[in-house]
Amino acid sequence: MLDNLHDRQEPSDQWLRFRRHPPMSLPSRQRQGGCSRKRQGDLVECTVTDLSVRGEGVGRFGQRVVFVPDTLPGDRVLVRLVRVKRQYAHGKLHQLLVPSGDRVRPSCIVADKCGGCQWQHIDYSYQLQAKRNLVVQSLQRIGGISQAKVDPVLTADAPLKYRNKVTYPLGLSSIGQVQAGYYQKGSHKLVNLNQCPVQDSRLHPLLAEVKLDMQRLGWPVYSDFSVVSGSTHPVVSHPAHNIGGCSGNESPQTVGRHRGQLRHLALRIGRRTGEILLTLVVIDGNLPGIKQQAQEWLQRYPGLVGVCLNYNPDRTNVIFGKETRCLAGQAFLREEFAGLQFQLRPDTFFQVNTEAAEALLHIIVEELQLQGHELLVDAYCGIGTFTLPDSRRVGQANVLRTRYANGLELQPEAIAQAEINVKLNQIENVQFQVGKVEKLLPQLEVMPDIVLLDPPRQGCERAARALRDRAVLSTLLEMKPQRLVYVSCKPSTLARDLQVLCADGGYQLSRVQPADFFPQTSHVEGAAFLDLCNVGRAECAARTLRGRL
Repeated sequence: MLDNLHDRQEPSDQWLRFRRHPPMSLPSRQRQGGCSRKRQGDLVECTVTDLSVRGEGVGRFGQRVVFVPDTLPGDRVLVRLVRVKRQYAHGKLHQLLVPSGDRVRPSCIVADKCGGCQWQHIDYSYQLQAKRNLVVQSLQRIGGISQAKVDPVLTADAPLKYRNKVTYPLGLSSIGQVQAGYYQKGSHKLVNLNQCPVQDSRLHPLLAEVKLDMQRLGWPVYSDFSVVSGSTHPVVSHPAHNIGGCSGNESPQTVGRHRGQLRHLALRIGRRTGEILLTLVVIDGNLPGIKQQAQEWLQRYPGLVGVCLNYNPDRTNVIFGKETRCLAGQAFLREEFAGLQFQLRPDTFFQVNTEAAEALLHIIVEELQLQGHELLVDAYCGIGTFTLPDSRRVGQANVLRTRYANGLELQPEAIAQAEINVKLNQIENVQFQVGKVEKLLPQLEVMPDIVLLDPPRQGCERAARALRDRAVLSTLLEMKPQRLVYVSCKPSTLARDLQVLCADGGYQLSRVQPADFFPQTSHVEGAAFLDLCNVGRAECAARTLRGRL
């Protein structure tokens, strides 16, 4: 799962959903004549009746669906239209006429501006209902699975202060002050933050104070937009422009595109250990006095164990570059997860909600009821977040096998980190392989009993039309492992892949356990449990018998 909270989807896809399945009720009145005359900038009045896959409220005026951020079902609203198509429109909340009974006061004072959270105005119990409904609707409408058992959404201890990692873009205010925060919704205007209600509160002092040190030292902040009178406007950059440093005396009105040094402030904390990493993402690290300042930070903040520089000179929206250098302390922090020790570097992928991830792992272990003789393959294993805890429960009874848990992962850096964690926990029945899952899976020399899938947001396959183009799914249907566990961070791609796996009597979906890894947003994770159907079991048993003979 990616760390970015926003999952963009084409408006036409959203419209298709609501054209086929319209909301239950329609507004009884409209502000201005027939809907055919509505244009950008017009005001319309409507009742919000649903939530879209992007977390926006959904209403209707006339025959058009309108998507409105910052609203929820039950709101009666006046909407300013910002984009009007023939059958749908996008709008901006102009006035809340009658609030929904599930509307609450946001915990964040800039929740209406900041693009980090979409749902702070929604009561948390209703958030959970909406997320479960999103999974159910995706299974039905995309996967064609209408009778699936979908459990209530699994939650962690609290819907706030849960994030163990944050990466804040850096910028300059209209008077030249260094800012860190999230971009305002739908713009490149930075909303400055000194604290954030969804991040671990132990990170608040660093977020507020490190910016002041950058300001005092005059370190130039990176800019990929021109700044005019405090507003950001995109400019066309000439290929000959260099990514150079601007002087600390340069006014914000003259900061050009692709100049400066400081790009992001990244903070990571071990929820169980309290250890903190501070990382500055920079162009080339030309920051006078940075080593001395790094030592000062270590002395100032008791939980801080390392200060790092990550180099990203590319003109890209990817946050981290390929190289990271430790300036003071150590380049990793220690974290405890599922009874194991993990080392996490600044750019290591690790679930940002430690407690929720651990709760979902507990559900997976309970569901599998491992007996100690199984061979488990963890596809898209990352640093072994699920592989290592599961490895302790397999391979204990069958002494003929020397490896019982196999992790497959594309990123060599993740596998290198996984190997460190294996040694750290003295685990001996795990092996890892680097490469594409679609290539490694068919080459396995052993037949797995269980395959755990934890793909990125696009799922196991992109939208391939033919089964022959779906290498991972087709391989699983040929291998026929007894059980599959599909951990998903996007219900629509989960439903698409489940449709393939459950077609023609291949696998049967036992249940889906949604999980809330990102409270206050529309994102929902989950685990789907699949069992090999009876026909497949018979073929698998016959193949095993032939192998023994």
